[in-house]
Amino acid sequence: MRTHYAHYNVDSTLPEASHDVRIRAQPKSATNVSIHRDLLEAARASRINLSVMLEQALIEKLREAQGHQWREENRESIAAYNHHIEKHGVFSDGNRSF
Repeated sequence: MRTHYAHYNVDSTLPEASHDVRIRAQPKSATNVSIHRDLLEAARASRINLSVMLEQALIEKLREAQGHQWREENRESIAAYNHHIEKHGVFSDGNRSF
């Protein structure tokens, strides 16, 4: 088995891959959230933009979920690769000086 997309090419929003959730120039949707009043007051006092904060938190959680999903989908390939390396080593074993 061959694993594909082994590394993230991270831009300013999300990793680039066809299966990733992406933010493009799309209109935003209004939604309601419930949070503790003291947190809301503290955020307003600190001039924290709740929309930006929520988007950033969602992006991070989605990255984590996508990473977990990728690892699950590629678990067999990773195990096969690790077994191959344990058995045969890597191509540069004879060339390394460290």
